[in-house]
Amino acid sequence: MTFSLLVRDPATGAFGGAAATGSLCVGGWVLRGNLGAGLSASQGAAPSTFWGEDVLTRMAAGAVAEAALAAVTAPDPGRDWRQLACLDPLGRTAAHSGPQNGAARGHVCQTNRVASGNMLTSLDSLDGLLAAYEAATGPMSARLLAALIATQQDGGDQRGLKSAALLVLHPDCPPLSLRVDWSPDPLAALHDLHHRATTGDYAKWTHAVPVETDRHRADPQILDND
Repeated sequence: MTFSLLVRDPATGAFGGAAATGSLCVGGWVLRGNLGAGLSASQGAAPSTFWGEDVLTRMAAGAVAEAALAAVTAPDPGRDWRQLACLDPLGRTAAHSGPQNGAARGHVCQTNRVASGNMLTSLDSLDGLLAAYEAATGPMSARLLAALIATQQDGGDQRGLKSAALLVLHPDCPPLSLRVDWSPDPLAALHDLHHRATTGDYAKWTHAVPVETDRHRADPQILDND
């Protein structure tokens, strides 16, 4: 049904997530994050948005990824139909893949990286997702997008795709949250949206608005010429 990737850059403190699915509205269902808590990807046959939010709350309070995931998933009698991946503020990762989520399903956890998916053509897609991100160049958002494209070209979701999303959080930049909720070619649409959001007047304007390292920013040199 879905494949997703969560990453952290320890050099900058940035976090990024990407997801694609053969259903609608993957960004709203799957990706959650904030700089003080990390990231989560909640997906599966019966995805729980509560899981995605609750695991972030626990990691923001200091729980490591593995403990936060266990606390959220263990009490839920519907956990066999759900999947959750999480990445905490120090780059520790954990994931749960319930057995009712359809083959091929699973996850790969690494420091600063976690890939997960279900209804995949092959579990090799998850290793490919990680490898494609590592091989890509450019900013984190471009590398995440390249990883989604490479993974689907190599098999990805066995049904094809209908939606895709990116989420990048950086201490020195505004959040980049891009969603294609439905398209016959969502990765092409996301690629176009990413280009529009990271170039030209819109990208220039984002350099004037508040960010984590300057919550009161309003750069008049940019805003007066907007």
